[in-house]
Amino acid sequence: MYEVIKGDAERHLKLLKGKVAFVFTIGNTKTAEIGGITVAGENPELIKYTPPADVELLYYGECKSIATIPATPDGKPTPALITYTALNLVDAPFFVVDSGLMIKPKIPYISIDAPIGDNIVEARAMDYDRVLDALNNAKTFGMQMSKHADIVMIGESIPAGTTTAAAVLKALGLNAAVSSSMPENPVELKMRVVDETLRRMNKTDDPLEIVAEVGDPVMVGVIGLALGVANSKKPVVLAGGTQMVAIANVLSKLGEVDAIIATTSYVANDKNADMNLSPYPVVSVDLGLDKSEKDGLRAYAQGFVKEGVGAGGAALLAYVNGVSKKEFVKAVEENYYKIVESKMI
Repeated sequence: MYEVIKGDAERHLKLLKGKVAFVFTIGNTKTAEIGGITVAGENPELIKYTPPADVELLYYGECKSIATIPATPDGKPTPALITYTALNLVDAPFFVVDSGLMIKPKIPYISIDAPIGDNIVEARAMDYDRVLDALNNAKTFGMQMSKHADIVMIGESIPAGTTTAAAVLKALGLNAAVSSSMPENPVELKMRVVDETLRRMNKTDDPLEIVAEVGDPVMVGVIGLALGVANSKKPVVLAGGTQMVAIANVLSKLGEVDAIIATTSYVANDKNADMNLSPYPVVSVDLGLDKSEKDGLRAYAQGFVKEGVGAGGAALLAYVNGVSKKEFVKAVEENYYKIVESKMI
């Protein structure tokens, strides 16, 4: 069901049986407008609707901003479907943070006044002062929210987030891990974007300046939240793939944060997504979708989508609290029929 593939995460896993708060940090970067870099939406115009639609699904079991749930061009569903299932199985509370959205979701949410991320090839991602302001807002919210939880789990949704993550990792002097929602990962395109971006930027040792130069606003929100939770002496689970690896490396340079990363086995087994770059322990979570009767869900095990909207962390939360893998897959299939297939009849 899950395994610790790096470090020691046992204390965090035990805390997941207690009071858990889940926070989803969502935003946009214009880097997603580069042709072929993401399939987080049926077409380029819909990409900006993906983050709000993801969290609307978590709240309502349907999307309000668009007619159908976010999907790849050939109909494979958003990982928010998996997260929705897990949160309902354990009845976990969650919150949504607007961290640089183009389109606001039709749900209750918290804003940290983050800017929309620019196309990192053409210009710096964000103004440094606005990054600091948004980070401090997120930090304040993280401190308050963590008073009501034993542990805080943070997920994300931002199209092209794996590309900005690769740029941040390389700017930090690390290998550029480049996971993808596509089995045929456009690694060459992403690395060309990263290389062009790093040629544009001025070298710096300031991790927040690196985020402002080549990152994205969701990174700002997650970093601020994690620092706020750490101020309250509470631990954090970063629920995601290579985006969270980049964030973890920035966090490790900013202060003492008690954190682990939880990701799906589909990311952990991706040769282009080097989870060993994480400075924190890593937990790999098997969603069991290779055994699903639904083609659209089995596709996850075949390299499509893989992770997002905290899917791996949400599944981990369900497993730790007694949900079997068989029960989990059955519940995901039931929601897949109700939310996706029944709308196609």
